[in-house]
Amino acid sequence: MESPSAPAHRGLVPRQGLLLTATLFTFWSLPTTAQLTIESVPPNAAEGKDVLLRVHNLPGNLGGYAWYKGEIVDSNHKIVSYVIDTQKITYGPAYSDREKIYPNGSLLFQNVTRKDTGYYILLAIDKNFQSRPVTGQLHVYPELPKPSITSNKSIPEEHKDPVVLTCEPQTQDTIYLWLINSQSLPASARLQLSKDNRTLTILPVTRNDTGPYECETQNPVSAGRSDPFTLNVVWGRDTPVWKGSGLTSFHGTNSNLSIYVQTNGPWIYTRMRNQKPQTSGQEPGFSPNITLKDTGYYTLQATNKILQQEQVTGQLRVYQPVGKPSIRASNATVTEHKDAVVLTCLTNDKGISIWWLFKNQSLLLTDRMKLSQGNSTLTIDPVRREDAGDYQCEVFNPVSCSKSEPLRLDV
Repeated sequence: MESPSAPAHRGLVPRQGLLLTATLFTFWSLPTTAQLTIESVPPNAAEGKDVLLRVHNLPGNLGGYAWYKGEIVDSNHKIVSYVIDTQKITYGPAYSDREKIYPNGSLLFQNVTRKDTGYYILLAIDKNFQSRPVTGQLHVYPELPKPSITSNKSIPEEHKDPVVLTCEPQTQDTIYLWLINSQSLPASARLQLSKDNRTLTILPVTRNDTGPYECETQNPVSAGRSDPFTLNVVWGRDTPVWKGSGLTSFHGTNSNLSIYVQTNGPWIYTRMRNQKPQTSGQEPGFSPNITLKDTGYYTLQATNKILQQEQVTGQLRVYQPVGKPSIRASNATVTEHKDAVVLTCLTNDKGISIWWLFKNQSLLLTDRMKLSQGNSTLTIDPVRREDAGDYQCEVFNPVSCSKSEPLRLDV
């Protein structure tokens, strides 16, 4: 910190300087328009930094100054005194070799510690040996380290265990704040903060409380935020469900048949057919290169060391890609209001679905149109001129689809 003026020099105090050490003084009052004051620069100081107690509105005819630590003028608490005419200083019992007094009465503290926090009195003494005391205050705070979060339980169980999260370390004059998912804590009767906000208690923990959590520490000179902390909550068994809806497969590819048990923890999956285990591992599913012969019912069994066993049964259907269909017409050219026409979708695939298109759009059936069971034939009776155009049929199964070439009907 820069000096507000030239520093005083250490030396012996002459006879008139001895008057500054007296414990009994005559005090005088300054005009209210020029009150003697002390300002801390900066107002809040970090440990290890320098702080200046700056004096404002000094009266005239001054002979010197004396600084005391505490709230009373006591020779045992004297830090330093200064004689203006001779620029001589003397040091008292409270001097720590870190204080420096300036000719304008300001007092510099170097490398402050938290023990320097407190009140200080400046005694301004005029040449008639009348004194004027004024009190200032010094606030020193530590530079906060990066906080961290600790938990009373490493693997809490849902609906059973309370969890206590603690923001470390504990420091005085510190504000503690908590965040979850980078947001302020929601209002909840299950979330309880200690009086100083340093601990967060969850009563009891649920799977939705996993986090991540962060704690933040603040004081007037520094702030810090912890790394995210995520709770590893173990929860109980829910109803097993199929993972996804894909229980079908192309011939010669992997299938998507798998089980998903809603819980937290490692699982071992076993695939069984006719109650006989076929495969086992940490991932449910089938081996590559399945064939049509793999169609059937399977049981997938999930085993967990903590929550024992769950199983569910499902059916696997294996399909081959469909071939391209074609259309056959009973008549290629028909007469309006007189003739009927039957269009047939020809395909060799089994287990398929069929739909019809007209002019490359889904066919909108009228009261003159009729589809057979399975949609393999389309009958128009009688035909009209608006029925003229290109017709297509499309066949599909759960894994593939294919359209026929257009067949043009002339009316």
